[in-house]
Amino acid sequence: MIKGFIFDLDGVITDTAEQHYVAWKKLSDQMGWQFDRELNDQLRGISRLDSIKVILDHNQIEISEEELNHLATEKNEKYVESLDEITPTDFLPGAEELLTHLRQEGFNVALGSASKNAKKVLEQLNAVRYFDVIGDGNSVSKSKPAPAIFLNGAEKMGLQPEECIVIEDAEKGIDAAKAGGFYSVGIGPQDRVGHSDLRFDEMSQATLFEIKSYFKDLF
Repeated sequence: MIKGFIFDLDGVITDTAEQHYVAWKKLSDQMGWQFDRELNDQLRGISRLDSIKVILDHNQIEISEEELNHLATEKNEKYVESLDEITPTDFLPGAEELLTHLRQEGFNVALGSASKNAKKVLEQLNAVRYFDVIGDGNSVSKSKPAPAIFLNGAEKMGLQPEECIVIEDAEKGIDAAKAGGFYSVGIGPQDRVGHSDLRFDEMSQATLFEIKSYFKDLF
């Protein structure tokens, strides 16, 4: 039986993709690296350090571990500056409604985000109250597609993976859910999250009624 839900943050609860893009673009321009929205889309769902490695590989550049960490910190500073502008109006349509219904029906709820700034974003959204567990980039060492962040959330909720549904918008996030033995709901296009158990084009379509209807044997 399903007892818990684990949410990704960006692209599921809110969309800070533009803030991430602008921060990466500023850093890349500063360093003379090629960076565009297509490359930015490859960073969806992965950690900051792994994101820099993707950018470096794309530009066929090698740097020291010390420089890598320095640039990751610099990117984060650029990104964090923009987070103060987030308000409760920045929930993606349908996200707060789903969280509210899950709370009303007594489900356990966890966050499973690669972002190290996830709690700050939740605070800006006034959304911390919806979560029993907040798992972020500080919680585990292995980022998606490793299932560590979701396994961490399930463990802290006292649940097994097969008792949880992961809601994700990233290909690597669905990969991580599958690797961990979780059920999955994908938010986004077929070519990105079509390998999820259930897929919606937009978060607003992912109602508790629709999810229960699909996984009817698990509720």
